[in-house]
Amino acid sequence: MKIATIMSRFPNLTETFVLYEIVSLVRQGVMISVYPLLRMRQRVVHPEVDSIADRVSHHPFLSLQILAANWHYLRRRTRAYLGVISEVLRGTWGSWNFFIGAIGIFPKSVRFAWEMEREGVTHVHAHFANHPTVAALIIHRLTGIPFSFTAHGHDVHVERRMLAEKIAAAEFAVMISEYNRQLVLDECPGVDPEKLHVLHCGADTETFTPATEQRDDAPFTIVCVGSFVEVKGHPHLLEACRTLKERGRTLRCHLVGDGPLRAAITERIDAAGLAEDVIVHGALPRPRVAELMRAADTVVQPSVPTPRGAREGIPVSLMEAMACGLPTVASRLSGIPELVEDDRTGILVPPGDAGALANALERLMDDPELRRTMGEAGRAKVLADFDLARNAARLVSLIESTALSARRRPRAGLVPESRG
Repeated sequence: MKIATIMSRFPNLTETFVLYEIVSLVRQGVMISVYPLLRMRQRVVHPEVDSIADRVSHHPFLSLQILAANWHYLRRRTRAYLGVISEVLRGTWGSWNFFIGAIGIFPKSVRFAWEMEREGVTHVHAHFANHPTVAALIIHRLTGIPFSFTAHGHDVHVERRMLAEKIAAAEFAVMISEYNRQLVLDECPGVDPEKLHVLHCGADTETFTPATEQRDDAPFTIVCVGSFVEVKGHPHLLEACRTLKERGRTLRCHLVGDGPLRAAITERIDAAGLAEDVIVHGALPRPRVAELMRAADTVVQPSVPTPRGAREGIPVSLMEAMACGLPTVASRLSGIPELVEDDRTGILVPPGDAGALANALERLMDDPELRRTMGEAGRAKVLADFDLARNAARLVSLIESTALSARRRPRAGLVPESRG
């Protein structure tokens, strides 16, 4: 097997689940190449990015190589080339984001197809059900290479355009939660349920491990890891911290992440009188995040649904916290209860309820034994169901199990190459 993986952006600091799945597959001896739709240039990157740099194929939106690949398929597989253009444009029509995005990525997706054929790629796996899976569909229609994809959160919660068609064309689709699987079945009538497999993202349980030394009498320490975007619900955590401070509690809250709402969050911290209690770190590499978690008492994820319908999948930061033996406090939302078992591995609260969040944190403050037992149960849960290496191996097994039947089928949509 030789697998090619497609994602929206690379390297992307916030999409650790993609990066570390690739790293895990490489460590397991899988031949894998990486095709991002966009090249990101970030000030902070995870150290493992360099270890797979030689596997990554970055392309502009247009180049002589891209034009040559498009001419190749237009000339030699005319029907397949024109057919997939029509399919993608018709399928994305009605959504400005999808339609313009499809036009933008089509030329380079054709170049990906050209390269993958010559590299002997046997399977394509896309992360996110939107643009990356459109690219995988284009490649499949032009080359017959089978594909699959993983749907995460907003890509099925907000916009499901062409989703049923993508599932029908794919060998299988991975849902990162039972919640997402049921949502797709409910919202996309006619989808074959046998094609939808629940496979959780995972935490690196060798990097994220419990602290080896007992903490001193430092203030009760909270960590929250997540981009400063609406769905992460930072204002509700800050309101909970303000409430606890009014109750005479001492705490320290570390916010890790960056994003468009960072300035607004900083202003809110000052307005709430929390400037000495809340530290905004910005983006941090994974080793530093692990250090912060090992020095913490709990990790909080106060997620909320947005007016557009965006919701969390299952935040990897919660998996990493539980791998560190920490109790977690999180919103009872989408797939989160599949990870955080209320009153066993953490505490679930209603989304957007700062009072309930404050009460949950106060309960953990007052009960070190509860923190310990929840932390132990949480790590056991992650080791059993959310281990990165184990779940990456399960993805490979899914690909292998469909490979034989895919090879026996005719290469759909293709006609013999013209040699004229």
